[in-house]
Amino acid sequence: MAGTQFENKVVVVTGGGSGQGRAAVHQFAAEGAKVVVADWNEDAAAAVAKEILAQGGTATPARADVSSEDDVRAMIEVATSQYGRLDVLFNNAGVGFSARNRFTMASVVDTPVNDWDSILAINLRGAALGCKYAIPVMVEQGGGAIVNNASVNGIAAVLGADAYTAAKGGVVALTRVLAVEWGAKGVRVNCICPGGIETPMIAEVLQDEEYAKGLRDENPMKRLGRPEEIASVALFLASDAASYVNGVILPVDGGWTAR
Repeated sequence: MAGTQFENKVVVVTGGGSGQGRAAVHQFAAEGAKVVVADWNEDAAAAVAKEILAQGGTATPARADVSSEDDVRAMIEVATSQYGRLDVLFNNAGVGFSARNRFTMASVVDTPVNDWDSILAINLRGAALGCKYAIPVMVEQGGGAIVNNASVNGIAAVLGADAYTAAKGGVVALTRVLAVEWGAKGVRVNCICPGGIETPMIAEVLQDEEYAKGLRDENPMKRLGRPEEIASVALFLASDAASYVNGVILPVDGGWTAR
């Protein structure tokens, strides 16, 4: 733990137990932040927090199903009760292709309504609830930064997962309205739209070598992204270096949406 960019700042990362969230936890902690590692998988959250502590950082695990208002309220209270404030919320938690054994990822025509509701509850309601309980804390203390993690699905037509796409489009729209509503109160709200990133979310589909090759070949950079590359953008948007950046919807996709 060597950096000081987030020294004395408190950061909550949802979905912090794996993938992009885990990478963000490590990067925030390396820059001096006190991090609440929130995840529906309590063991995963605890394991990541333990990694940070072993490296000399500060972290606390919190079990949170982000679709549950009670869980999200409690997650924010962990930050305020443990560390006295909340400077950054990275709304990263979500479900996608890795949850195909739980929810149907398909066209709207072929998606059961219960699956549709569950996917939107996690991916969209989860971000909204995080904002609902983080914003009042940030306003009271004089400001803060929220980074929402959406997807290129939210800004481009990507076939085959319409509930996921609708939810991520909702996160994009939510980001814009909150940025306008709360910017004058010192709360900046920005959004990342990752392209294909090598995380557990798409690990199963990447086992299909032909499909994986197609994903890489259609990207201008001829590769998929790494979790650390999303985390570093989240850190920038949450940092004082981005103090005049508000309401931005930023694709981080190797140029895929520029085609």
